[in-house]
Amino acid sequence: MIKVTRLNGQEIVINADLIEYLEASPDTIIALINGKKIMVKESVDEVIEKVTEYRRKCVVYVQTPPIHKSGEET
Repeated sequence: MIKVTRLNGQEIVINADLIEYLEASPDTIIALINGKKIMVKESVDEVIEKVTEYRRKCVVYVQTPPIHKSGEET
């Protein structure tokens, strides 16, 4: 999930997996796979950075083994 800002200043959270493409015309448009389009204040590069960081966190989470308290079974 990424947090972006609509042109009216309202912050919204979007599922990054639903993004089909980004468009700059001149405002940034996020097109979702369901056909919905959302105009946001962030630049295309900023949205890409947010998606990349979100995916990086997901990979780190998956690759990090769980920490167990002593005495607990794994």
